[in-house]
Amino acid sequence: NVNFNHRCFCFCCCYRFYNSLPPISKAYGTVCFLATAAYQLGIYNPFHIALIHELVFSRFQLWRLFTNFFFLGPFSVNFAIRLLMIARYGVQVERGPFDRRPADFLWMMFFGAFSMLIFSAIPWFRSPFLGVSLVFMLVYVWSREFPNAKVNIYGLVALRAFYLPWAMLALDVIFGSSPMPDLLGILAGHLHYFLTVLHPLAGGKNVLKTPNWVHKLVRRWGIAYHPTGQAVQPDRNAGTAFRGRSYRLSG
Repeated sequence: NVNFNHRCFCFCCCYRFYNSLPPISKAYGTVCFLATAAYQLGIYNPFHIALIHELVFSRFQLWRLFTNFFFLGPFSVNFAIRLLMIARYGVQVERGPFDRRPADFLWMMFFGAFSMLIFSAIPWFRSPFLGVSLVFMLVYVWSREFPNAKVNIYGLVALRAFYLPWAMLALDVIFGSSPMPDLLGILAGHLHYFLTVLHPLAGGKNVLKTPNWVHKLVRRWGIAYHPTGQAVQPDRNAGTAFRGRSYRLSG
């Protein structure tokens, strides 16, 4: 009975945590989990959802332009880390700078994915799956929005959030992983941040406004919708290198 009650308590806690997540980060993380679970059960071969440019353009297998973003690899420690990155950094970005702006957050994800598809045409960045890059883009955007937050890597190294993407990229290189997915995520994240934050702060126009069709899509999906209101002011106390919009992290 004690074990049963303990399991029920853990299940209830996980269920409450899952329900508390903001809609878009929750939806993306859920689809990624289901894609890996289906692969582990032998339901499909990852080859059929991979981004293979020759098959996209010669055989018009257009679904590959979308499905490749949902496979984060088989169940493993790396998969768990990537899912936790969505649950932490993606959620904090959606709740912070994009609070009450689900259409803008979704547009950021769309723009990042589209940018990665363009960059992946370059042989140097080519990869059959861009999900890891999309997750890393969320990490990069989080590091720019919360530049002065303190983070610990494996409980060994403490650093400012601004440096987190580069530290994680360095660790991937040390552990023998390719740095290309991380670099692609940084590139897409910085492009979006430059066009929507840095360029307007320098006196330019926001050339990346969320299209009306994205707002309509969010309303159709039943996501709590609030029109974009007054722009969040940047943290004027932060230095140039650490400039971000000012938010407080809970906890």
